[in-house]
Amino acid sequence: MALTSKQKGVRKGIVIALVITVSGFFSAIWFFGGISDASTTLGDRLAFVARWDLLVVVWLLGAIGTMARHRFFTPEDIDGGGLTVGTDKAKVYQAFLQNTLEQVVLALIVHVSWVLTMPGNWLGVIPVAVVFFFVGRGLFLRGYALGAGARAVGFGLTFYPTVLMFLTMAGYAAFG
Repeated sequence: MALTSKQKGVRKGIVIALVITVSGFFSAIWFFGGISDASTTLGDRLAFVARWDLLVVVWLLGAIGTMARHRFFTPEDIDGGGLTVGTDKAKVYQAFLQNTLEQVVLALIVHVSWVLTMPGNWLGVIPVAVVFFFVGRGLFLRGYALGAGARAVGFGLTFYPTVLMFLTMAGYAAFG
């Protein structure tokens, strides 16, 4: 089966995001390798992830605020998506909000699980994952109206760090 040009664009974005993610994670583990489990308490770990994850949550706040502002200033959309068909702009904002909500929930669960289960010298993955999430959301939003290929790197930088962290935790739990 031959791939369409859109599929090729998405594949390219996915590969770029995966290479960036893996490189960033290896760099974080190498750079923060001196942190030991003994030097981090549970409270320290939770405070660490909570501070970093504020940058994840800011995207959800922004997406909700953007949708609310649009609805308030657009008479065709003020009654909300459940009561109106919605303008094209409202549909894009709603799709971005929905995807952002899904990504934020998954990322927060995985990030907290990471600091609770992984060794101290792996905590440096959290800031890297959060920065990738933050940049990825911006790239996803910027490319959204341009199609799947244009938003693929952004989606990948948001999603693949979370997936890689989850798979790493599963492997660590199984084979630790």
